[in-house]
Amino acid sequence: ILPNLWNERLKKVSELPERIEFEVTEQTQIDGPRIYIKSNDKAYKLIRELSLPNITYISAVKLLDNNGKVFYYFRLFADYFGDVQHPYTIEKEQQEIDELENTEEKKVLSRARIGQGKYREELLKLCPFCPITLVSDDRMLIASHIKPWAKSNDFEKTDPLNGFMLSPTFDFMFDRGFLSFTDDKKSILSPFLSKMTYSKLGISDGKTFSHLPVDGRKEYLEYHRTELLKR
Repeated sequence: ILPNLWNERLKKVSELPERIEFEVTEQTQIDGPRIYIKSNDKAYKLIRELSLPNITYISAVKLLDNNGKVFYYFRLFADYFGDVQHPYTIEKEQQEIDELENTEEKKVLSRARIGQGKYREELLKLCPFCPITLVSDDRMLIASHIKPWAKSNDFEKTDPLNGFMLSPTFDFMFDRGFLSFTDDKKSILSPFLSKMTYSKLGISDGKTFSHLPVDGRKEYLEYHRTELLKR
């Protein structure tokens, strides 16, 4: 049943233009802290049909055109809000490691996957503190891959230049594509978190982080901006 359902919905989405417009109305008669909306347009009904609890979420961004008219930009994301990585991804990564015959290589890759061992040690030598918060207590730092472990080749998985040492909050943001960096050390913030949220976290778009180590990492950063950053 599931493969048929997948193909049916994939066909619907594939036939749509890249941008679809629809109207929604606020359900003002419903009380509560949330905003409820409804729409009879097919595009909105399709979004509701595609959404799955705990797997997808909708980001809504308020926009103004040059004439001051308000639009709302809805975008559906596939994501997982349980562990930092989806359990299937973790299982697949570990299976790839287990299939290796070299025991020492297994150990190195297994620890590199979770940002530990030699990979972490070498990265700490290059980045002894978080370039955003300047926290230097390594107990509070996470060895974060720039190009994700699952997408990296064997060299990239253990390359200390494919990583930053980040404080947990910014590691999460960087890993989820809410934050990236330019080659000249400026922050790039995704529009899919609010400016208020970023403000409370003490970070702004285009802010220069002079301690961000970019030498040798520009190719990895290009991948992160292109493939991970939510735009």
